[in-house]
Amino acid sequence: MKDIYIILIPFLGTSLGAACVFFMKNSLSDSVERSLTGFAAGVMIAASVWSLLIPAIEQSENMGKWSFIPAVTGFWAGVLFLLLLDRAIPHLHRNSEKAEGPKSKLQRTTMMVLAVTLHNIPEGMAVGVVYAGYLSGNEKITAAGALALSIGIAIQNFPEGAIISLPLRAEGMKKPKAFVAGVLSGIVEPIGAVLTVLAAGLIIPSMPYLLSFAAGAMIYVVVEELIPEMSQGEHSNIGTVFFAVGFTVMMMLDVALG
Repeated sequence: MKDIYIILIPFLGTSLGAACVFFMKNSLSDSVERSLTGFAAGVMIAASVWSLLIPAIEQSENMGKWSFIPAVTGFWAGVLFLLLLDRAIPHLHRNSEKAEGPKSKLQRTTMMVLAVTLHNIPEGMAVGVVYAGYLSGNEKITAAGALALSIGIAIQNFPEGAIISLPLRAEGMKKPKAFVAGVLSGIVEPIGAVLTVLAAGLIIPSMPYLLSFAAGAMIYVVVEELIPEMSQGEHSNIGTVFFAVGFTVMMMLDVALG
């Protein structure tokens, strides 16, 4: 367990991003938010493919031509799981006036934090399941591979921390409280990762399913939330360009380290 720090790296990225509220006077410009959102989407898609789906298929190669079954099954389970959470938890996306999920009397700022927390859940699961695979001695998953995934998610978590804390400040929340809210939005990542690692005995036999489960959950978040956010307002290609940048960065990290 000497490499346990791996699962804390994404949370550090969120915390550092949330700390931007102490150094920046104004909220991020529309073009910057689009860029950062596109970058995060690119990282998550690349991580889903290289760090999760491809290893899931490789670990099922003994099934021959049916080796795609665990990946497809887990992928759809992840999509449906996030769809369920999306319907069950009241939350409010940035630049939106209407909350999603069940009716609630929660404050607007609270629902904004819940929206980010909701899409951090699959990221924590992804890091946890890859780390658990490494601890199990799975030859398809190395410490470097787990580290690459954690670093990639931490990089895209940094702007996410800023994207949640700065709008909360703009809503009238005091800086320390906005910082704490940004940090708390990412706390589900290490919690989810630790719970996944602790359940390693149950995870190992079904590793391909769990890897693809995390991939399905992350891709759901990208398509349902991040892509629409980077495309809102006046037409611009900036989000698409940074999507490609994020995808490239995560792909290089995974191939070089994994």
